[in-house]
Amino acid sequence: MDIEKELVRHISSAFKSLFSHHVAPEDLALQPTRKEFEGNYTFVLFPFLKVTRLSPEESGRQIGAYLQQQFPLVTGFNVIKGFLNLSLDEAYWLNVFTEMVQNTRFGQLSANGERVMVEYSSPNTNKPLHLGHLRNNFLGYAVSEILKANGFDVIKANLVNDRGIHICKSMVAYRHLANGETPESGGLKGDHLAGKYYVLFDKEYKKQQDELVRGGMDKEEAKKHAPWMLEAQKMLISWEQGDPDIVALWKTMNAWVYAGFEETYRRMGVDFDKMYYESDTYLLGKDIVTEGLEKGVFFKKENGSVWVDLTAEGQDEKLVLRGDGTSVYITQDMGTADLKYADYQISRSVYVVGNEQDYHFEVLFNIMRKLGRPYGAGLYHLSYGMVDLPSGKMKSREGTVVDADDLMQEMVDTARVHTQELGKIDGFTEEEAEILYEKLGMGALKYFLLKVDPKKRMLFNPEESIEFQGNTGPFIQYTHARISAILRKADQIGLDYTAGSLQGLSAIGETEKNLIVLLHEYEKKLKIAAEEYAPSVVAQYLFDLSKEYNRFYAELPIFSETKGQLQAFRVALSMQVAKTIKIGMKLLGIHVPEKM
Repeated sequence: MDIEKELVRHISSAFKSLFSHHVAPEDLALQPTRKEFEGNYTFVLFPFLKVTRLSPEESGRQIGAYLQQQFPLVTGFNVIKGFLNLSLDEAYWLNVFTEMVQNTRFGQLSANGERVMVEYSSPNTNKPLHLGHLRNNFLGYAVSEILKANGFDVIKANLVNDRGIHICKSMVAYRHLANGETPESGGLKGDHLAGKYYVLFDKEYKKQQDELVRGGMDKEEAKKHAPWMLEAQKMLISWEQGDPDIVALWKTMNAWVYAGFEETYRRMGVDFDKMYYESDTYLLGKDIVTEGLEKGVFFKKENGSVWVDLTAEGQDEKLVLRGDGTSVYITQDMGTADLKYADYQISRSVYVVGNEQDYHFEVLFNIMRKLGRPYGAGLYHLSYGMVDLPSGKMKSREGTVVDADDLMQEMVDTARVHTQELGKIDGFTEEEAEILYEKLGMGALKYFLLKVDPKKRMLFNPEESIEFQGNTGPFIQYTHARISAILRKADQIGLDYTAGSLQGLSAIGETEKNLIVLLHEYEKKLKIAAEEYAPSVVAQYLFDLSKEYNRFYAELPIFSETKGQLQAFRVALSMQVAKTIKIGMKLLGIHVPEKM
C-alpha cells in the first residue's frame, strides 16, 4: 500500500463529504511531521481555507475526525495552527518494517527502460586533476549511481581534452627544458610531469612578454609575438597536419598523463564505461552545420561564417563555423552530441561541468532542439559551483593549484592522526588500520563535497570534514561501525532477529517508530535525488538517519532489554539502519567500516 496516496485519497473524500467541494488527490500533498510535534504526516490547511470557510483549527479538527472514522490506519491527529498532523497505527509501521526487512531489492527500484549518459571528469592532458575535478568526479559518479538505483540504464562517459594550444604549451616547454625526463627518471606521476612543464611554459612565456615590452612592444602585441607562444601555435598546426615527430611527442606525453589519471581515478573510486577523446571529435559537427543551413536553422554572413539566431530563446546570435571553414567549440560539441546518440541511443544526456559554462550549454541545447534531435529534450547541464579553500582560489597556470592527489593523501593522513588521537583503532592490525584511514579520509572528502547542493559555490574545510560529530562522513561511518558491533554481539549470543522472529510483536515506542518512518522515506529521497540530480539529498538523508539512530541507541536498551522479542526487534531495526547507510553511502562512492 502507498500510504500517502491512500491518505490524500481520503482527504479528497473529506472535502467532498464535509464541504461539498471536489479537490483532486493530485492537488493535495503531505509532508513528514516535524520531530517536535506528534504525528507521522502533516497536511497544510492554509491553501484550502477558502473551501472550508472555517478557521484553520476547526478545518483541521473536522478533517482529522473524518479520517479517524473513515480510515482505520489513522489512529490520532492534532492541529497546530494551520497544520493537521496525522498519526498512523503502530501495526501499520511494524508491517512496513517487516516488508522492508524481507525486501531483497531494498534501495533498488525497477528498471524503467530509459538510457542516460552522464559525462563527467573531462580533464585536460596538460596537468593533473585538482580540487575542482574532485567535486566534478564525485558528483558525476554519485549521480550515475543514483540514477542506476532508480532503474536507469546508465553509461558513464569521459570526454578527454587531449589536443589544442594548452597541450602544445606543455610540449613546447618539454622540448626546450626536459632533457629527456620521464616519469621514472623524474620520480613523478605522468600527469604531474606534464603539469610541471605547463607551469614552466607560463613562467618563460611571461619572461618573454616582459622582454618584448621592455623593447618597446605593446603589451597585447607581446602576448601574441612571444617566441614560445608562436612556437606553440605552429606546433598545433603541425599536429593537425600529422607531423610525425610532433604526433610522437604528443602520444608519449599523453600516455604518461593517462597512466597518472588512472592512478588518481582508482584512488577516487570512480570509473567510466566510455572514453571520448577530443582528438577524435574536434572535426565533428561540420555536417550538422550543412544540415542546419539546409533547414534554415543556421544562416551565413557575408564573410562566409555560419551563425544561429537564438534571440527568440532570450540569447543572441552565435557563431557555429568560422568564415575560413574551421570549427569552434560549439561545432565539435554538436558533433559529439550526435556521436553519443549514435553510439548508445540515449534518451538523456547529463553534462557535469562547472557553472562558468552555463551559457555555452544553454546555446548547445537550444541548437540541438531547434535541429529536432530526438534526444534534445533530455539534454541537461549539471552545473556546479566552484570549490574554494580557506586560502583562496586556485590558479593552475601559476602552479598554485590544489592537486587532487596531494589533497586525497592529506585527508588520509589527517584521518590517521585524528583516529589515533581518539583511540578508535584498538585491536586493529597495522594493515586494518591503514584500510580504515583510507576509508575515513576519502569518506570525509567525498561526503563534504557531496553534501552541498551542486549549484552552490562552496568552501572546503579539511579539518571540519574529518570530525566524528556533526554532518560529516566519519559520523555516518562511525554509526555504521557501531551497529556492526551490535550485530556481531547478537550473532555471538545466538539471537534470532530475522523477520520471522518479529511475528506477533504489537507495541513499539515512539523512538522506534520514528526510525521506521525515516527508513520508509529512503526510496522517496532516492527518487528526489535522481529527479534533481542532487547527491546532497541522499547525503542529508543519511545524516538524518544516523542522528535518529544515535538518539534511539542512547534512549533505549538493546542487550539489557528483558523482553526477548523486543530485543530482537531492536537488533533487526539496527540492522536495517546499517543496511540503508551502507547502500546510501555506496551511491556516494563511500565505503563504511565494519569496526572502528
